[in-house]
Parts: sequence; structure tokens; C-alpha cells
Amino acid sequence: MERFVIIGAGAAGISAAQVLREFRPNDIVTVISIDEHVHSRCMLHKFLGHERTIEGINFVGQNFFEEKDIYHIPCQTVSRIDTEAKLVYYGEDYSTPYDKLLIATGSGFFIPPIPHFREAPNVFGFRDLSDALKIDEAFARGKRVFIVGSGLVGLDAASALCHRGAEEITIAEMAPRVMPLQTDDYAASVYQKVFEDHGCRFLLGIGATDAVVDGQGNITEVILSTGEHVPCDFIIMAAGVRPRIQIAQASGIKAERAIEVDDHLRTSAPDVYAAGDCTGLSGVWPDAMAQGKAAAENMAGIDTVYEKPYPFKNTSNFFGVTMLSVGRMDLTEGADVIVHKTPKEYKKAIITDGKLTGYLSLGDISNHGLYLHLIKNGIDVSDKKDKIFRLTFADFYGINEKNGEYVYTV
Repeated sequence: MERFVIIGAGAAGISAAQVLREFRPNDIVTVISIDEHVHSRCMLHKFLGHERTIEGINFVGQNFFEEKDIYHIPCQTVSRIDTEAKLVYYGEDYSTPYDKLLIATGSGFFIPPIPHFREAPNVFGFRDLSDALKIDEAFARGKRVFIVGSGLVGLDAASALCHRGAEEITIAEMAPRVMPLQTDDYAASVYQKVFEDHGCRFLLGIGATDAVVDGQGNITEVILSTGEHVPCDFIIMAAGVRPRIQIAQASGIKAERAIEVDDHLRTSAPDVYAAGDCTGLSGVWPDAMAQGKAAAENMAGIDTVYEKPYPFKNTSNFFGVTMLSVGRMDLTEGADVIVHKTPKEYKKAIITDGKLTGYLSLGDISNHGLYLHLIKNGIDVSDKKDKIFRLTFADFYGINEKNGEYVYTV
């Protein structure tokens, strides 16, 4: 009987636990997590906005661990791993042995070295349920919010607090537009307007440089690079995330910016694997699930090569405005840029050397699987530029030269 231990109960960790139980029904599977409840990070804004309960953002069901016969150790932080003795240390002085171990610790928010920001008790991230609970408590005391960063996390938080009736929401972004990694200027302007219509104020190309604090160390005013003072009751940091690699580093496992893994998701330590955001391979939920599955299959003895996903893939829906962004929207030099714009939708394709390298769709995001496939696999579309927004898989249906059969050429 083998002992499998998983650190983390996010997308990668839970996916791995399910796969291990499927292929190893009689072995011991243990999950250690910092939160008490399993929850979807993608649904945190629904909880913060009081649209769903804690149970409503659980993506596996309340009795998952009991039904799968998985031992769950909640509300515990792992301090280190003894890779020689094969022991995981957590809590004050507890340990559990393993034969195979998966690190699925995800990523955490980052606070830049702005005076007072790292020490103030009213500065929060928005990555875990524990973060959302702290913000919920802060919002009960004051409804003036300062958000650093206008990416998906920042706008998720802003939309939730708009729904709750925030008095003031100020969003500072160092880039010249909102959602700078996912949008172009036009798509960004659409999202900016819909948030402004709901009471948000954007400060673009402006950063925070200092703060005013009260006697308890709470930040009461954010001082901007322009010299302006913005009053606030609390701050949400959404300007960037960092893979959680502290456990690996404390245990002698190779990790610089992220935990290093091979194509089987093995780390530098024997019988220790890693999956999800902590590997730096992708920050997208479905990709984390796929990594957890592949790692678990390898842990269970099923040889599985994990193909790295195409980076920069996001979908969003704020106030009824949907958007799909795949690939790099900023790499346009030497490329063919094709735009389709109507009152109801906006589409943009970036074609470099005959291959689709970026695709943006605002309003209608149907058929997105094909465009993701084209970008990920570098399919030549040079003869299809005139119909790039009307493509279907049938456009890649041709005759196999060897046997004359009709096959998909993608």
C-alpha cells in the first residue's frame, strides 16, 4: 500500500486527488490545505459579492473527501519537506510520511515595496477564500476601496464590491489601459466604460508611492505618483502574483521563480512532483486541472507526458460584456492585423508569418476552441485571412495524399 500526499486543495491538487483515487483505490491519499473549505478561485468574486455562499463556490461537493476516502488535513501550513526521510512537516510540529508527493501550492499575491503597504493590516490580496473573508470583514467597516491593478483579479474584486454597493472604488494601473495583458486599446475602453458606469474610477499610468496611516497602522490615504491623496478604508493588491515556492526552497527542491519540473511534472527531488500555478507553466484554471491529472497519473505509475499549454489564454465576463483573449495581443510588429467591428461585437486577429499568434473577441466568443487550437499548434492560415473570423474545422478538411481519404488537416 502506497502513501500519496498532496499539498494544496486548489484545481491541481483536487484534480490529482481524484485521479489517484481512481487509479489507486486501495492506497492512502492525503490532502493538506491552508483553507478549511475547497473552493474555486474563479468564483471568489461571487462569494465576495454575496451572490454565492462558501458551499456555492465548492467545485467538488461538500462530502468529496468522505466519498472518495481521502484524508483531508485543513487549515494547516506546510513548513518543509524532508525529501530523504520522505516526511512532510506542517503545523507546529506535525509530520506525515509519503511514498509519492505532489506540491500544488498555487500562487499568492505580491505587495511591492511601497511604504506602509507590507505592514498595514488593511491591505489584502484576493487569491484564496481566506483573503475574501478578510475583505468581507473590512467592507463591513468601510466601503471606500483602493485596488492596485486592473487585471482579471482586480476587476473581479471591483465587480463584486460594486454589486455590494461600495461607496468609492479607485483602481490604479501602471499600464495605460485596463486589463493590459488581455486587451487592446479598444477592448480596454469598453471594459473601462462599463466599470465607470458602475461607479469605479480608474487611474491609468499612475502608481502608488506612499501612504498615510492611522494609530493602528491602517492605511487611510494612498499617495499617488502625481502627489494626489486618495482616501480609503482598505486596499486590495491585484497587481501581480508569485508562484508559492517557499516550501520547495526550504526543502532543497530546485525553484527560482517557480518550481522546476520536467515533462512528467517531476521536481528535482525523487518521488516529488509539482503542478498548478507553483510551476509557473500557466495561471489558467483548466491548465492547472490538466497538470494535476498528468502528475497524478505519473505518481500512479502511468507514464504521461504533459504538453505545456499555450500561454496567455483568458475569458472574462463583466457586467454582461464577454471577452476571449488568446495569444499575445501586443506582438504586432511585422504582423498582419485584421479587425472586425460592429455595434455588437469586436474581433481582432494577429497573423505572423502566416500563423495566428493572437486572437481577441469581444461580445461573441463562440467557436473559440478552433482559434485556440490554431494558435497552440501553429497552423498555417495564410490562405484564409479573408475569412479569418468565419473559420470552422471544415475549412481544414482536405484529402490525405497517401490514401485519398478526407481528413482534418489541423
